[in-house]
Amino acid sequence: MKSLRILVADDSNIIIKKLTQIYESLGHKVVETARNGIEVVEKYDSEKIDLVSMDITMPELDGIDATKQIKEKNKDALILVVTSHGQEQMIVKAIEAGAGGYILKPFDKDKISAMIEKMLTNQ
Repeated sequence: MKSLRILVADDSNIIIKKLTQIYESLGHKVVETARNGIEVVEKYDSEKIDLVSMDITMPELDGIDATKQIKEKNKDALILVVTSHGQEQMIVKAIEAGAGGYILKPFDKDKISAMIEKMLTNQ
C-alpha cells in the first residue's frame, strides 16, 4: 500500500492520538488534525490530503456535512468515517454524502488497514 497523507478529524484528542499511531504504524503520515467539521474543510483545502479520517459527531459542523462540502470541491476525495456503534443511520447518511468506507469504534489496526485497502481498490 502506498503511503497516504492523512487528515484525522475527531473532537477527542485521545481518539486523534490513537488513530495517528495506527495510521503511522501502517506507513502513512498524519499531516493535519481537526477537532470540528469547519476545521476539516479548511485544512483539507490547505493541504494535499490523500485520505480524511472523519468522525461523524463533531461540534460546529458534523462529519456528514463536512464530507458533503469536501466532495463538492473534490469528487475523488477519499473519506473514511470513524464512528460509534449504534449510529447505523448516520453511517448510511455519511456514505450517501460521499464517504468511501467506515469503521466502528473500538477500531483496530487490521480493520483500518483492510478498509483503506478496499477504498483504494474501489477508487
